[in-house]
Amino acid sequence: MKKSHTIIAVAAMLFLITAILITSFQLAAYGDPEYKFYEKEYAKYNVTEDLGMEMPEVMDVTEHMMAYLIGEEEELSVITDVDGKNQDFFNEQDRAHMADVKNLFLGGLDVRTACLVIFLLLTALLAFRKADLKRLIPKAYSAGVGLFLVIVVLLGLLFASDFTKYFTIFHEIFFTNDLWLFDPATDYMIRMLPEGFFYDMTMRIGAVFIGSLAAVWIVLRVWRTVTAKRDAKKDKDDK
Repeated sequence: MKKSHTIIAVAAMLFLITAILITSFQLAAYGDPEYKFYEKEYAKYNVTEDLGMEMPEVMDVTEHMMAYLIGEEEELSVITDVDGKNQDFFNEQDRAHMADVKNLFLGGLDVRTACLVIFLLLTALLAFRKADLKRLIPKAYSAGVGLFLVIVVLLGLLFASDFTKYFTIFHEIFFTNDLWLFDPATDYMIRMLPEGFFYDMTMRIGAVFIGSLAAVWIVLRVWRTVTAKRDAKKDKDDK
């Protein structure tokens, strides 16, 4: 097995795993079109009481917010009954911050597309160079997963040790302003999405990511086993 093939294969797998990670974000956030996870979280953290709203109204706000973040709605504005008043749920700071979040999320989807294209190109290059893909790809994937899991475990330990601290650092890295700093007294959105919600969502994303990695690993192992048996049978028949 050529060293250059191994390097190319591991690089290809790292791009694939990055695409899986971004997809895990999307699946965790949008995998249930009825947003049952959000509804359970709202009940868990008594969101309806904090907002003075009924659950159907909170879910309606959620649906519009999620549609906006994925680019299905142009403006983030929902007139509803909140805190005893009929008004727009979102204020100008909410809209400014969520515009940043929307750009980050849609940008992430573009990165995923780029990663998949590069993965396919590198895999095609290996095939062109007649690399032994059935042996090379599973090994390279395992190596890439090992590297990613080390990173995930380290990040998990950091967030588990002090979620507030590292949640703040995350925002400081990905946002160039302080619009993400909300006041629960005036910003309804932070009442709807308390810190505990983000902790639970982070755990959900991690579970989806690890589950997806395991599913791909199983597929590759089955492929490797099937092709190995087929090749063995072919060699036996040729003798």
